[in-house]
Order: sequence, then structure tokens, then C-alpha cells
Amino acid sequence: TQAAGQVTYSDVAVVGSKVSGELFMSGLLALASAVVLMFLYIWFRFEPQFGFGAIAGLVHDVILVFGLIVIMRLEFSLNMVAAILTVIGYSMNDTVVVFDRLRENLRKYKTMPLREVIDLSINETLSRTVVTGITAVMVLAVLAIFGGAALFGFSIALMFGIIIGTYSSIYVGAPIILLWGVKRGVTDPEPVKVGMASRP
Repeated sequence: TQAAGQVTYSDVAVVGSKVSGELFMSGLLALASAVVLMFLYIWFRFEPQFGFGAIAGLVHDVILVFGLIVIMRLEFSLNMVAAILTVIGYSMNDTVVVFDRLRENLRKYKTMPLREVIDLSINETLSRTVVTGITAVMVLAVLAIFGGAALFGFSIALMFGIIIGTYSSIYVGAPIILLWGVKRGVTDPEPVKVGMASRP
């Protein structure tokens, strides 16, 4: 030790092929579990077609985020799994906001065509959705620039996922509901005026 002088050991972490395979499978299992639980939540809170629309949006978001990881050759680590799970949660929250307003408008406008009700609901929640997404993207952009290499992949994946999640809640989930249709409430019957026919 005296001949070599002062020795500094850096922190080195090595993940073997077996551990990396287990990490990948655990990450996929966590993602699949999250999607299934989200579907059950939407199923019980709304109607099945709302659940299918939400799940289609989630699958759309996850596939595109995985595509970004492959294209940019980002490391698939626990941080990346956390980013994808965060994207799922954000996208589902955004979708629930739109679906909640859609359900309220379906009860309020019973005779309005479904297409117009969906457009109205999206327009009423659009400002909230866009402002929330822009705020989150701005914060993640700063984190990607100044957060260092350890947080760069996480920030990029999450930033891309939030943009795609905002898009999917409007252009993926809602059109599926339009194609599938929903059960509309029966309109109130018009009151019958008794004796009007016998009057002159």
C-alpha cells in the first residue's frame, strides 16, 4: 500500500445476464399487473367500453415508450421501469378526467349525439390536460439537462410518455368509445295531457 500510494476505489456495479433477465421479466410483470389493475378500476368505475378505451390508450403509450427506448438505445433499468409505470399512472389519470366529464355530459345531454358529447367533453377538459402536460414536460426537460447521465434516460422516457399519454387520452380512448357505443339513459317520457283530445 505504501508503494502504490493512496488508492481510491470507485463504486462499480455489475449485473450478470441471469440477473438482467430476471430484472427484465420482473419489469414486464409489473407493467402487465399495472395494466390489468387499471382495467379493473375503469371497469368498475365506468362501463366495459370505457375500460377497453383506457387499456387501448395504455398499450399504445407503453409500446411507443418501448420503441423510444430501443431507438435511442437507452438502458432498460429499474429507473426505466419506474418511468413506464409513471407514464401508465399519468395516462390513466388523464383518461379518467376525460371519461368522468364524458359520463357527466352523457347524463346531462341525453338526446345529443354521442360524437358531439365526446367532442364537448374533450374540449371542456382540453385546457386542463394541455396545461398539466406542458408543466410536467418543462420540469422533466430541466431534469434531463441538469440531472446527469443517471437521470437522462428516465427523464426522456417520462417526458415522451407524458406527451403520448396526453395524445392517447384524446385520440385513442375516446374514438374507441365512439366505435363501441355506450348505454344512454332513457329519455324522460313526455307528459300526457289528459282530456285534451275531448276538448273542442
